[in-house]
Amino acid sequence: KMLSPCSKVGDPRPGQPYKGGDFYAFLPDNREGQKTAMLLRKAFEHGLTFQIKSCNGEERVTWGLIPHKTSWDGGKARNGYPDAQYLREVCTVL
Repeated sequence: KMLSPCSKVGDPRPGQPYKGGDFYAFLPDNREGQKTAMLLRKAFEHGLTFQIKSCNGEERVTWGLIPHKTSWDGGKARNGYPDAQYLREVCTVL
């Protein structure tokens, strides 16, 4: 569970409580995956990984605009692998 500082994620209601969550993402254990992991860490340190959204009057932490693979399978349609373009696309975003 990693939460980004509120001041950096565009909190819609500063000072009000919000719910966190458990967030998991997967990268291949190879050179490209390790390079991507370093870039994702930098994005996290700069408060770019998560955002706070209001849903039904409740603020919640959600993924930000950086695409993450949240499943090992299911393909691109389910935020999983295989997705031959993912590492190139996420590095472009980062």
